[in-house]
Amino acid sequence: MTAKIKLNAASGGGSFSLQAPSSSSNNRVFTLPDIADGTITTTATAGKILQVVQTVKTDTTSISTLDTWTDISGMSVSITPSSASNKILVTANLNTGASQETYYILRLEKGGTPIALGDASGGRSRGYFGQRSPNHGESIDNTVVNFLDTAGSTSAITYNVAWYIAFQSGSSLYLNRSQYDANNDYAPRMSSTITAMEVAV
Repeated sequence: MTAKIKLNAASGGGSFSLQAPSSSSNNRVFTLPDIADGTITTTATAGKILQVVQTVKTDTTSISTLDTWTDISGMSVSITPSSASNKILVTANLNTGASQETYYILRLEKGGTPIALGDASGGRSRGYFGQRSPNHGESIDNTVVNFLDTAGSTSAITYNVAWYIAFQSGSSLYLNRSQYDANNDYAPRMSSTITAMEVAV
């Protein structure tokens, strides 16, 4: 009995094979459309989401170092693409708080290299979010970045978010809480996430 049907291309040397299951106990039925022509969808179909990985950070962390980019502890995700040409959609959703009179910036990084940045301009810092925090120290700011990156390899890629205090000695930045952190219902604790999705091209 023939286990494989092979069709050779009319030109160019390519071929297509239709192979039966490896075991007779694994019966499969492949039904072709009878109302119109169709294209068989594969895992390589452009736009298809091939995999999704996510890191959820529910605890808090903070920094008080001035003028130094620092990776946010726990805000990284690793993904291993199936093809170097595929795209990686990275989404980071952060809840940050800051002490009074703090200027701070957030940026996305790929393997330690900043991405999703604004244009360089003199001595200005670059990131995807930056602001001067309200002077009462009780607010929590939600920031989201969506960036479509090219995988570039089939090795594991790590994406992370870093933060930076740009001004005011003695300032502090907080993740998933505000500076004001009394044990009350109006001083909430939050969660933050970073997600990477491989998209076929």
